[in-house]
This record gives sequence, C-alpha cells and structure tokens, in this order.
Amino acid sequence: MAEQKEFILTVEGKAELEAKLDRLKNVTRKEVSEKIKEARSFGDLSENAEYDEAKNEQAEVEAEINKIEYMLKYARVIDDEDIKSDVVTLGAKVTIEMMGEEMQYTIVGSSEADPYKNKLSYESPVGAAIMNHAVGDAVQAVTPGGGMDIKILKIER
Repeated sequence: MAEQKEFILTVEGKAELEAKLDRLKNVTRKEVSEKIKEARSFGDLSENAEYDEAKNEQAEVEAEINKIEYMLKYARVIDDEDIKSDVVTLGAKVTIEMMGEEMQYTIVGSSEADPYKNKLSYESPVGAAIMNHAVGDAVQAVTPGGGMDIKILKIER
C-alpha cells in the first residue's frame, strides 16, 4: 500500500483550510444545489446548458471538499514550540536580502505556500536554500532563472 503524503501546515494555515471547508460544505454546496434545482425547472436536461454547468460546478465543489478533507486528515501542524528563532525552520518569519531588496517571508509547507501573501514553501528554491541557516548566513538558491545570492537578516517565531 502506498504511503500517505503528509501535509505540513501552520496553525493559521490549518484554520484557513477548516474555514474554507466549512464554507464549501455549508454555503457553496447549498448554492450549487439551488442552481441545479433551478436548471431542472427549465425542462429537457439533455439540451440544458445551465444544468450541465451546475452539475460541473457541483463536481468541482465536491472534489475540493474531498481534497481539503484529505489534507486535514494527513496534516502535520507546526506548533510554536517547533519554530526556532536561531535557524530557519518551518513556521519561522524570515527577513532576507535578495537582489538588493529586503523581503520578509513565513516558511510554510507547499500546500500553504502563497508568494502573494509572503508565504514561501520550504521546498521552493529560495525556501530550501535558507532552511536550517542562521542570521548572517549567506546562501545561494538555484532557481530556474539562475543562481540568487541571499543573506538572512532576521528570524522570528
């Protein structure tokens, strides 16, 4: 039997997933059900585009619910005690200097990563390069665009 994939989440990331799951189950699911009910009232289902669209949306919602339930079932939540401030670990807030700019990221698991929210996966080129390094360390990340020099300026819990 195949080994289950572990999903690494911060406490905040787990709460966000639980809220999304709740919204999908208790709001979105009902909205889609109403769309299906309304589309059925239009008559012949074999040529009913609204019905087909609503059924497709229902399938997408159910797939998303299943995905989130699976992720939560196999989640490993990073506790505050797991977060160190002397080296970069999962859950740490890290200030780095890269390409002459200071940037702050929270190091998270890949399922929670979102560069637009400054959440960087520990598996990404930059995240992997700075993991387990301390303030003052200079490292190089190998990215698709080439090597990037990075200096770790600050680590917080």
